[in-house]
Amino acid sequence: MRTALVIGTGLVGTSAALALAGRGIHVHLVDHDPESARTAAALGAGTDKPPAGPVDLAVIAVPPAHTATVLATAMRDGVARGYLDVASVKGGPRRELEALGLDLTPYIGTHPMAGKERSGPLAATADLFEGRPWVLTPTRETDTEVLNLALELVALCRAVPVVMDADAHDRAVALVSHTPQLISSMVAARLEEADESAVRLCGQGIRDVTRIAASDPRMWVEILSANPGPVADVLAGVAADLAETVTALRGLDSVDDERRRAGTDAIEGVLRRGNAGRVRVPGKHGAAPAAYETVAVLIGDKPGELAAIFADAGRAGVNIEDVRIEHATGQQAGLVQIMVEPSAAPVLAVALTERGWSVRG
Repeated sequence: MRTALVIGTGLVGTSAALALAGRGIHVHLVDHDPESARTAAALGAGTDKPPAGPVDLAVIAVPPAHTATVLATAMRDGVARGYLDVASVKGGPRRELEALGLDLTPYIGTHPMAGKERSGPLAATADLFEGRPWVLTPTRETDTEVLNLALELVALCRAVPVVMDADAHDRAVALVSHTPQLISSMVAARLEEADESAVRLCGQGIRDVTRIAASDPRMWVEILSANPGPVADVLAGVAADLAETVTALRGLDSVDDERRRAGTDAIEGVLRRGNAGRVRVPGKHGAAPAAYETVAVLIGDKPGELAAIFADAGRAGVNIEDVRIEHATGQQAGLVQIMVEPSAAPVLAVALTERGWSVRG
């Protein structure tokens, strides 16, 4: 691949363009808002000048509701040798294209499993897709050259290709992406009218659960409108669990011993099912999840503190597997939770203590 046309310069389109441009691909940028394309170009994602002729690959990075229309126009205009989209749903756009009677041999549906709470070209980064799954949904019609172009794009963005059926993909993202977004928003909505005294008690747990609730509602309405059935199916299952959990909690509040025992069993059951499901979430680099030990360290909220503690861990010969920060309420301090291999935890705790860090627990 030497040339590409990115249609849609939001977060995903601009990030893909930045990755391609950074690896020597000549990228052209188009957006319904010319200012967005100019912004992406100014960031180094390519040029907002139109290509002189057909490019090697056209990347359609517009909302799902507009994907088929934009793809159809591009294909009829013959702007590229191959075409792909990066919409978060795959079955619907393909069926729309089929209904339009287009030759779909030069097209493949794809979906990079990466994003942010922020949108637009200014939120884009060239490394957005590094190490992340990038779903490809080829069919028997898909031309081999187009599949190879898509695989080259994934490689240039340093993502990990995953081949799936389009409808299977839509059911999967309903479970692992779309439903979590709605549930996060629902939990966050409980905070809107909550007493300030309750909100001040927010800790890392509520921050973890509600992080993605900061996402753009308009963008998510478009995504969910393109995949409503599978999301509704998953939510129906969650609703059933919620109803059973409410009944169990009422039982715990009962004076009847049998109801309390039944409530206890039901609550323990849903928590254990949650444990079993959480274990299946892939760990570091997509491998099986590993059990890490946590070394908690109190640090001040000032420049250089994290860098210093990471440097001291390196001097101790300890590899940091993961890290979380819990900010103290009303204090200019935070608790850094450093996850390491179990055998490395005592080594790190001793080394950090010797270097003057306040290790907790």
